[in-house]
Amino acid sequence: MNLAERLARVRTGIPPKVTLVAVSKTQPVELVREAYLAGQRHFGENYVQEWRAKAEVLSDLPDLVWHFIGSLQSNKAKYLVGRVGLVHTIDREELARELGRRSASKGAVARVLVEVNVAGEASKSGCAVEEVPGLVAAIGTIPGLELRGLMCIPPFEGDPRPHFRRLRQLRDSLGLTELSMGMSSDYQAAIEEGATIVRVGTAIFGERHR
Repeated sequence: MNLAERLARVRTGIPPKVTLVAVSKTQPVELVREAYLAGQRHFGENYVQEWRAKAEVLSDLPDLVWHFIGSLQSNKAKYLVGRVGLVHTIDREELARELGRRSASKGAVARVLVEVNVAGEASKSGCAVEEVPGLVAAIGTIPGLELRGLMCIPPFEGDPRPHFRRLRQLRDSLGLTELSMGMSSDYQAAIEEGATIVRVGTAIFGERHR
């Protein structure tokens, strides 16, 4: 099965109202272009340096939308301004303020999600569940930012549904819109639990290239 066929198979299980982000981290730029030619428009990258290189090579694709889905250092936030459609991984006020400052200084507005560590895993980044309302309130006061919703990566072991459900309930309690959750192994469950954005890599591109 080639890339276009894998992409088509994934898309058949995703309702039109759900945004499919093809996770292209570590994949060669040629495969990103191939997915684009097969109709995919939203792509997710984890590393600023890798994303910048790909964005430069693929700058001829006018309606390609980049999503930044990896941990972001405050000193690299400046590179995303005006070039990324959605930043999924805001997990602390310091980072939010730096991205907002950089965006406002350029007359831009960065659309963002708060990353939530739904299971409280020490090995993962993300804002603790109990700290989310405070971070959401802080973001609401920062010029240059538009908060759209929440994002999570559930534990790799066990049933992800309770974690997806918890994120949905948290989003609803805060009056937000987007829910970025679900990857290759569990995106269908995530959609059933209310995801509005799913991040799928391996099921589209195959195994990572490094």
